[in-house]
Amino acid sequence: MAFEGLSQKLAETFKKMKSKGRLKESDVKESMREVRLALLEADVNYKVAKDFVASVTEKAVGDEVLSSLTPAQQVIKIVNDELTVLMGSENTKINLSSKIPTIIMMCGLQGSGKTTHSGKLALHYKKQGKRPLLAACDVYRPAAIQQLKVVGEKAGVPVFELGQIDPVEIAKKAVAHAKDHGNDILILDTAGRLHVDEELMDELRRVKSEVHPNEIMLVIDSMTGQDAVNVAKSFDETLGIDGVILTKLDGDTRGGAALSVRAVTGKPIKFAGVGEKLEDLEPFHPSRMASRILGMGDVLTLIEKAQTELNEQEAMKMASKLKENSFDLNDLLEQMRQLKKMGPLSQVLGMIPGVSGKLKDEDAEAGEAQLKVIESVIYSMTPAERAKPSIINPARKRRIAAGSGTRVEDVNRLLKQFEQMQKMMKQFGRPGKKGKRRMPPMTGMPGMPGMPF
Repeated sequence: MAFEGLSQKLAETFKKMKSKGRLKESDVKESMREVRLALLEADVNYKVAKDFVASVTEKAVGDEVLSSLTPAQQVIKIVNDELTVLMGSENTKINLSSKIPTIIMMCGLQGSGKTTHSGKLALHYKKQGKRPLLAACDVYRPAAIQQLKVVGEKAGVPVFELGQIDPVEIAKKAVAHAKDHGNDILILDTAGRLHVDEELMDELRRVKSEVHPNEIMLVIDSMTGQDAVNVAKSFDETLGIDGVILTKLDGDTRGGAALSVRAVTGKPIKFAGVGEKLEDLEPFHPSRMASRILGMGDVLTLIEKAQTELNEQEAMKMASKLKENSFDLNDLLEQMRQLKKMGPLSQVLGMIPGVSGKLKDEDAEAGEAQLKVIESVIYSMTPAERAKPSIINPARKRRIAAGSGTRVEDVNRLLKQFEQMQKMMKQFGRPGKKGKRRMPPMTGMPGMPGMPF
């Protein structure tokens, strides 16, 4: 998980601070030294870390904070606010032109994920009802054009290509093609290099001069840490970028790039790649990212994911079943499928307040493994057994365990926990004092703290 190391170190620092109750100026300064070390270990730019800690310290040692009833909470709030400002304060969107097409020029070093994220961006706009077009302007890297075609096909987005001719000519003709065919967004996948060089920059300058893109987006691999910031600075000084797409933010990255790019270049992070699937692209919200780093979760993004990925009719149907207490193992299986659509379990759990700061990779992996066991057990049942688990006798349990490659104990555990879940739903489904039904808590998903599975 991104920021895991930083989140854990900050949590430890704030836990010590809370344990002291009343704070003195020396306590705050000691905590801020630990915060600065945590930021440097996360590969945050030295000057950025130094300025950040100085700003937090200045605001945290005031009489109003130190004399308050909850000084530690006040300091955490200041850290949260300053982290948000550090990453840009608010989400910055790509500016779409009133004239078609809006031209988005993608640039970056080779291996940064530029071609894949060109496809992700195209799919993002396609879901919004736009008609994007991808243009293959990388004529140097072997199979780059074919890769973009594969990505475009998966996203359901057309790809414009003219083979290995001058990229400037390709870009120019792609614009004309987009106008003729009513494509309102044109995404140019330009060539990258293994490092920033004059040849690369000159080609990008020529493309920019010829087609006048509305947005120049720099794609950066967040796992490269401080090098990512240096790359962003070089591209911005030479080309003038409008924003950044950070890739691999779901990986084992220390997070330094996300915390440094805006402060060093002044350019906003507009999107973040959070997985390998084409759907795994999120608008970058500094305030939400700050909350994740501090272990406060990200409920808004979780809700948006649910609204995007989950079927509203299915949700209403499930709500009705819960209300009538007719929820069976078929429904549990469907809920698990819906959860998978929202991304890896570690990503979903990381957005839940109170869970994100405590969640470790091994916890999420154990949850994923438990999901697979439950799926295997349910798939090995007959339709009648799924609809009415009470008919499952010892002989059936042995058959289900053998068919799913699990143990009878696993089958028993699932049935017992499912029975407990049904009792809980029945209890919360009863009318309250004022005749209103009480809402049941979140239930049924393995790996979640406090859940029955």
